[in-house]
Amino acid sequence: MKNNILNRRQFLTKTGKAGIALATMPLVTKFMPTSPLYSAYEFTQQPLPYAYNALEPYIDAMTMEIHYTKHAATYAKNLGDACLAEKVDIGNTSLYSLLGSISKYTPKMRNNAGGHYNHELFWQIMKPSPSIAPSGALADAINKSFGSFADFQKAFGEAAKARFGSGWAWLLVKSDGSLAVSSTPNQDNPLMDVAEIKGFPLLGLDVWEHAYYLKYQNKRPDYINAWWNIVNWELVQKRYAEAIAK
Repeated sequence: MKNNILNRRQFLTKTGKAGIALATMPLVTKFMPTSPLYSAYEFTQQPLPYAYNALEPYIDAMTMEIHYTKHAATYAKNLGDACLAEKVDIGNTSLYSLLGSISKYTPKMRNNAGGHYNHELFWQIMKPSPSIAPSGALADAINKSFGSFADFQKAFGEAAKARFGSGWAWLLVKSDGSLAVSSTPNQDNPLMDVAEIKGFPLLGLDVWEHAYYLKYQNKRPDYINAWWNIVNWELVQKRYAEAIAK
């Protein structure tokens, strides 16, 4: 156990700079030019930018480790397998363009491309000891769209609680620049051409049971309420600024 902890610390130290850089990487869809280097990077699971226990007491270390090393890692691996089988050139295809035309692909591609994107975003929009609420232009937009930050939290929480079975809740920017709250089943997301409400995801909450069951059991509302304590609003604000700038 001691050696495992030491190896994990060494890994996090070596990858710390990469993890910090990742905090700005998910800001793109159509907002960043596609390059072979970036496209290939998108299809790979990236280092977690904090320790497994960093989000406690809101998300426990065991859940975090299993979620990242088992569930999310499997989506990344299966996405690579699907791309190979379906002849997707990941060196010249962005994950975002793939999601935008996901209806052309198999269910395996849809499930794993969505699962990979959703989790890579999920890790980044959480952090230890974040600011408790957004500020600036994002705060103004939330107030305009929902009435207040509290009203937004209520709408988002209801979307997360009402999602039957497995899925995600989202805050997104629609094509007209307005904000919306939505939820999607399974590993779908608002970037997909099959999404009921389409747009650029600013914030996503995983409400699959594996994301919370070890700590919260069947009390999904408790997990949702606790999660607000670890939302990385600084990154969400950057994503919003990037989206409306284009």
